[in-house]
Parts: sequence; structure tokens; C-alpha cells
Amino acid sequence: MGKLALAAKITHVPSMYLSELDGPRKGTRQDAIDGHLEIDRRCREAGVDTMLVFDTHWLVNASYHVNCAPHFKGVYTSNELPHFISNMGFEFPGNPVLGQLLAKVCNAHAVETLAHDATTLNPEYGTLVPMRYMNADQHYKVVSVSALCQAHYLNDSARLGWAIRRAIEDEYDGTVAILASGSLSHRFAQNGLAPQYAFKTWSPFLERLDHQVVRMWQQGEWADFCAMLPEYAAKGHGEGFMHDTAMLLGALGWSDYDGKVDVVTPYFGASGTGQINAIFPVTPQSGDSGPRAQASSADGYINTQQRL
Repeated sequence: MGKLALAAKITHVPSMYLSELDGPRKGTRQDAIDGHLEIDRRCREAGVDTMLVFDTHWLVNASYHVNCAPHFKGVYTSNELPHFISNMGFEFPGNPVLGQLLAKVCNAHAVETLAHDATTLNPEYGTLVPMRYMNADQHYKVVSVSALCQAHYLNDSARLGWAIRRAIEDEYDGTVAILASGSLSHRFAQNGLAPQYAFKTWSPFLERLDHQVVRMWQQGEWADFCAMLPEYAAKGHGEGFMHDTAMLLGALGWSDYDGKVDVVTPYFGASGTGQINAIFPVTPQSGDSGPRAQASSADGYINTQQRL
């Protein structure tokens, strides 16, 4: 019925916003902004109506959550970096129908998921920064998925990704893009050293590790990448423990995925972290190689509806 038209791993560095403002950072992140504009262009060409963002700044400790309010509008200041993002306005429509559908299908795939449509909860900047550049005219509806998962299994995030694809392709009447919003390595510069690392990765090890991962993506080495993802997330300081990346690869077919990425903003360092904008072509997949649900198979598991 529906279509998953585009998938991407994207940056949301707050220095993109600083890059708009007068001062020493003005224009310094135009390459990242241009990458977002290119993703927007391709989404419009593909007829995308909704952008679904796996947001590594939305921290959760239990279940997966979908923010699908009918409309989002406000003024945002980052609690993490208020000197980078301060009083940034935002507005765009949501998609309650898709959000509720995602939760239904994810739960049917044994991944406990809650949709929130009647909520005052606004998205985090993993969603807000990309939408500032991809959706300035409110062309797309937006749904945000929690991807800073503190107590979750990567297997469940991959399973969630596949369930999301099934919801879109089997039951949704529309066209969707999924955006894994998070960095590669995410080791922030030590306090006091941030200015020195404004355009650098924290260590040669992390930079080389990130570059090797990007090469694997470009060469289509998905079985090896999926196998190493848990260790990469840990030793590479993956943002949000790389749950956004597990969701993305789950939706694309996990280790059976056969696409090769198109890098639209080359790798760059930012405050010690490693960043990229890269499009992952969506290819036909069975989902057979994806992990099974893990949390719901544990002894003593009780689902949310029974607990509440």
C-alpha cells in the first residue's frame, strides 16, 4: 500500500544553527546544511509526505516511543548546549495516523511501543535541526521515534526498524522517508577543549574507525557491519548507543541489505564527534536476516498494557 521512498543517516550538529548566525561560526557548516537540502530535494522528487526521524536526543528508559502529535510549534533551547541552540523557532505538522499505525505493528512484532498523539511533548533537536533545513516550508508531516535508548537491546531496535517498514509498506496510505539522526563516533571533546575540536574528531582511532565504517557502507559490507555494530557502538562511543543505526538497518533488511550508500555530505569532525549525511538506497527485502525480538522473550516479561 505505502512506500518507503528514502532512508538516510544524517547529522544534526547544533553548529549548523550557529552557522546561520553572525559570528565566527557563520557559514562553517554549509556543507552539512547542503546535504540536508539535497535529501529534501530527493524526498520531494519521490513524493514523500512524512519524515520519520529516529532521534538520538530523545532519551527513554522503558519501551519505544513515537511522538505523533497533530502539530508541533514552539521555541527551543537545548538543555545540553544552550550556548549553541537558543530560542530557535520551529513549526511543522505531525502525523497521528502513521504514528498510531507504527505502534500497532511494532507491538505485533513483539517490540513494545507506545504512540503519543495527545501530548504536549515537543521533539528534541535530533528532529528539530534537520527539519529546519529539510522542512522549512512545512511541506512534510513529521513523526519522531525515541532513539536514545538507555536500557534497550540493539536487536529490538533492529526489529523495530523492520516492523516500521512493514507498517509503511503494508498498511500506510502514503510515502515515507526514514532518517537516522545521529553521529558516527560521539566522543565529545573534554570540557575546556571544545574550541580546539570544533572541526576535529576526538582521536585518530575514532576517526579511522569511522572512515572504515563509511567504506564498509560504500562497499556494501552489511553482514560484517551488522555483526560489529554492538562493539562499534561501545568502543566507538556511538551516539544514542547507535540505536538509530540499528533501526535504520533493520528497516533496510539488516545483514541481507544489498545497497551501497550515497554520501551527500562527506565525513567531518564536530566538537570531537564524527558526522555524515548519507543516503541508503531502499531495496526489496524479506526481513529474514533481521534479529528476533529480545526483551519480550525474557523470563518474567510483562507488557506495558498489563503494567499500567
